[in-house]
Amino acid sequence: MQTTQSRAGFAWLASDMLLVTVMTVLVKLGGASYPAVQMVFIRSLIGLVSVLPLAWRHRQALRETRQWGRHAFRVLCNTLALNTNFAALTALPLALANAIGFMRPLVVLALATFLLGERSGPWRWIGAAIGFLGVLVMVAPGEVTWNLGILAALGSVLFGSLATVQTRALARENTTVLMVFYTVGLTVFTAIPAAFSWQPVAQTDWPLLLAIGILAQIGQYCFLRAYQSTPANLLAPIGYLSIVLASIAGFIAFGEIPAPTTITGTVIIIGALALTTRLDRPRR
Repeated sequence: MQTTQSRAGFAWLASDMLLVTVMTVLVKLGGASYPAVQMVFIRSLIGLVSVLPLAWRHRQALRETRQWGRHAFRVLCNTLALNTNFAALTALPLALANAIGFMRPLVVLALATFLLGERSGPWRWIGAAIGFLGVLVMVAPGEVTWNLGILAALGSVLFGSLATVQTRALARENTTVLMVFYTVGLTVFTAIPAAFSWQPVAQTDWPLLLAIGILAQIGQYCFLRAYQSTPANLLAPIGYLSIVLASIAGFIAFGEIPAPTTITGTVIIIGALALTTRLDRPRR
């Protein structure tokens, strides 16, 4: 039973990573013209329109929820993660921004252990550590100049990991309830900052911004289903596979050819994932 649930969680998470990769390319394309918080606000408005019918249909479940504080904290973390992520994508090369983001599975693994009490076998920790080594190879310490973009990317890792752990803690909540809290809260938290930094949107840019919102909303549903069905410590290392999708997207959309360090880091990460999956199987 647990193996079936794990496979379902992996499938949901893989779908989310694919959608987010496409959205990342669109954010990179639009980030040169509009502030990050404005794109996040437009994204949340589109999601709000799509989620309102679901909110009415599941209004009883919304009234019965008792974890308002945890919902609010999760939404706040997601808001900060999205804004810092969009800022990082605008300020950094796509490959570098994604490479820093691959630190998230290790942070999620640690937070799930200390905040949720989820037990992880030693091989899972070893695999996560080797994956983190692969990230360091890609970032190539000493060759990258630190700037606000890198700090934004690190902030996205921290806040995104906290949001992921809170999602797992709310595993028994209705998926629609989670989506409603997320979308409404994201709109509220970004409305005022977006108003102060608003830039007029060109008519030709609306299809791009609408696509960002739609892809993000579908991806959010896949993400929630993944972490509701499978423990965070099992899903965390799978997140490293998004590097393959990011490399392909960077090459197709921006002509970015992966550097030797990126290729080496990819091999290390995928090898760590395969090793962890094989050696940790008896424990699962």
